[in-house]
Amino acid sequence: MIEVLTKYFPELTNKQQEQFAALYNLYVDWNSKINVISRKDIENLYEHHVLHSLAIAKFINFQDDTNVLDFGTGGGFPGIPLAIMFPNANFKLIDGTGKKIKVANEVANAIGLENVLPQHKRGEEEKGKFDFIVSRAVMPLPDLMRIVRKNIAADNHNALENGVIVLKGGNLQEELQPFKKIAVMEELSQWFSEEWFKEKNLVYVPRI
Repeated sequence: MIEVLTKYFPELTNKQQEQFAALYNLYVDWNSKINVISRKDIENLYEHHVLHSLAIAKFINFQDDTNVLDFGTGGGFPGIPLAIMFPNANFKLIDGTGKKIKVANEVANAIGLENVLPQHKRGEEEKGKFDFIVSRAVMPLPDLMRIVRKNIAADNHNALENGVIVLKGGNLQEELQPFKKIAVMEELSQWFSEEWFKEKNLVYVPRI
């Protein structure tokens, strides 16, 4: 199952491979109780959810002690795959739906992830400062930026300036209009050859 991950990330340690491999049964089990992934899509967990989340790891290599906020994490995406990939960075996962946070928490505990903090919280309530805010298609970019601008820390620790990294599909021209001078858009198909990644994008907006 995790071959689709090791194909693109051959440097995964044995521990990381074990953690990724454990995700399938955990999500199948939890998804039967609390729906965090479409029932039809759970078979595609690794390609559509885990590998999709790891597109961020193709774009940036989070330095040790980087603080990342996963805004609207749902059942833990992209936060949990990124926390496995970057065990020395810190991830806070927030979502306004308590049941979904429960799933993220249980999955993280089951695989021994010590660098994640899932919290039932709306983005407007989050007061912390983070190097990066990551998100998977939660809301239009201008709306997201309005909420999280206050949470982006001023001091940079990474090769990229602190900011927001989102995963989105479809035509983003209108959403990117307010940020067209500073936003960077990358097509995921440059990193992943599977058909599903066509017309899927990563957008990075540095702190403004």
